[in-house]
Amino acid sequence: MPDLTVMEIEAAINYWRARSPSRGEDLTLCAQASALSLPYARMIVERRDHLDRAELTAAARDAFDAYRRDTFA
Repeated sequence: MPDLTVMEIEAAINYWRARSPSRGEDLTLCAQASALSLPYARMIVERRDHLDRAELTAAARDAFDAYRRDTFA
């Protein structure tokens, strides 16, 4: 799965937010949602529809892969 769509990354972020809601006064995201939020924001700013998996950090890739395993197992 080389390319990820902005909708797939958004779905993964929402999955992690549902599993581990934001906490504290500053509403801090869980580590997984936070890792995925950076490539998501980049895609929006750069107006990209797809992102190559190789562009993800290890943390974002792990969070996305865990989402896929949990959701599509």
